Amino acid sequence: MSADSSEDMSDRVNNRSQRPASTAFRDFVASGWDSAPLEGVAPLPAAAWTPPRREAVSQRFPGERIVVPAGPLTVRSNDTDYRYRAHSAFIHLTGLEADSEPDALLVFEPAGDEGHDVTLWFRPRAGADTEEFFSDARYGEYWVGARDDLDTMGVRTGIATADSSTALDAVTKDLGSVSVRLLRGADTTVEQTLAQARDQVGADQEAAESGDDELLEFLSELRLVKDEHEIDQLRHAIDITRRGFDRAVASLPAAIDHPRGERVIETSFESAARLDGYGVGYDTIAASGDHACTLHWIRNDGVVRSGDLVLLDAGAEADSLYTADITRTLPVDGRFTEVQAKIYDAVLEAADAAFAKAGQHVDRLVQFSDIHTAAMEVIAQRLHDFGLLPVSVDESLSASGQHHRRWMVHGTSHHLGLDVHDCAQARREMYLGARIEPGMVFTIEPGLYFKEADLLVPEEFRGIGIRIEDDVVVTETGVENLSAGFPRTRTEVEAWVQALAPGRSDR
Repeated sequence: MSADSSEDMSDRVNNRSQRPASTAFRDFVASGWDSAPLEGVAPLPAAAWTPPRREAVSQRFPGERIVVPAGPLTVRSNDTDYRYRAHSAFIHLTGLEADSEPDALLVFEPAGDEGHDVTLWFRPRAGADTEEFFSDARYGEYWVGARDDLDTMGVRTGIATADSSTALDAVTKDLGSVSVRLLRGADTTVEQTLAQARDQVGADQEAAESGDDELLEFLSELRLVKDEHEIDQLRHAIDITRRGFDRAVASLPAAIDHPRGERVIETSFESAARLDGYGVGYDTIAASGDHACTLHWIRNDGVVRSGDLVLLDAGAEADSLYTADITRTLPVDGRFTEVQAKIYDAVLEAADAAFAKAGQHVDRLVQFSDIHTAAMEVIAQRLHDFGLLPVSVDESLSASGQHHRRWMVHGTSHHLGLDVHDCAQARREMYLGARIEPGMVFTIEPGLYFKEADLLVPEEFRGIGIRIEDDVVVTETGVENLSAGFPRTRTEVEAWVQALAPGRSDR
């Protein structure tokens, strides 16, 4: 820095704004604004469903202060932030939606034998007579629009509210006499503040972090069984996703004609996700040809060729932040070749076996991991039929074998909800080892992937990747395929492409 430069480096981001600093400007910009309260304020759709969730937390950790941060805005580049999304546990407990509410804290304060008093600490709307209104590009109403005040947020959520300017004091007060559990991984500022406070009172940091881990684990397991509202939101997300898939299928002719055809498909899907929902629940996989054999192919910069298959793995996120997760494998020309059809049918058979196993929970104990086992039995058998397994089916299926997993290294199912891989911090015995029960929502998504570089498969198999993924909810009478409205069989998928992308089957 030159000797004559006194400007703080952190202030340089505002160099380009050229905002006036005169008293006349400040007085004038703060005057003449309608200060009427926000209109149309009503409880959020989830507000009736969140009290039992908070009560479960209160009962699990009696006498302890529980702190669940929403998380801060995250810088994308310089002075621009990524579109905001709060931590899923915070959303689950408050019912807030879309881009609410950065930097907020949900605090459960012990209230004797009566459980907890719960307060939502957040940054309320600032008046037009404040500096924030016109000068704060992150939070000011002039820049980002009106925010809730304390009263309206209380109406929306049904939770007592407070100004977050003193929230950290509320988190750390009386730390020597009250135990505090913090949802870590959401807000580093809160973590650092609490860690320093724990040090000052001589708290055992290792024990405290272990307690924090138990909270994270519990909040994850709390979402394993969905309530009626959550399932309705997942249905809504799946409906949006179907519209996105229809747009993507219709884009296939344009995709062939573009040097980045995969992105034509990706953006066609994501336009529906953004128009009808909050956006996508995860980065879209639009993988053509050999790219379909790269499991998390999200670059989507490849060409789409006649004769290829396109694996589209995509999910819309509703405004409530619940997400779908659907995969379909589409023949670009509207018809599967003989080899593509053979592989597709093997994957579909594995998916059907997984559905059947899940539905057996009505009459017998079915663990979550059993769904994967059922799919793998089919995959191993079909790979044997293709002449690809170097051992018997039984040996491949044994714990010491697993040769078939070369061509499907991922699992068959994962829970679905606010996160695309929901409940991921749950204990193994509560996830893979758990009995499936009504209200659980998960995917069924077997696949087969034969990379172009794979010298252990016939040449005609190489460059073919196929996955079929549906979202299901466990019911009292079996399982319901929430994505049953999507074409699924070969005949249905071919008719889908031919109807929305006419002329493909003639190429």
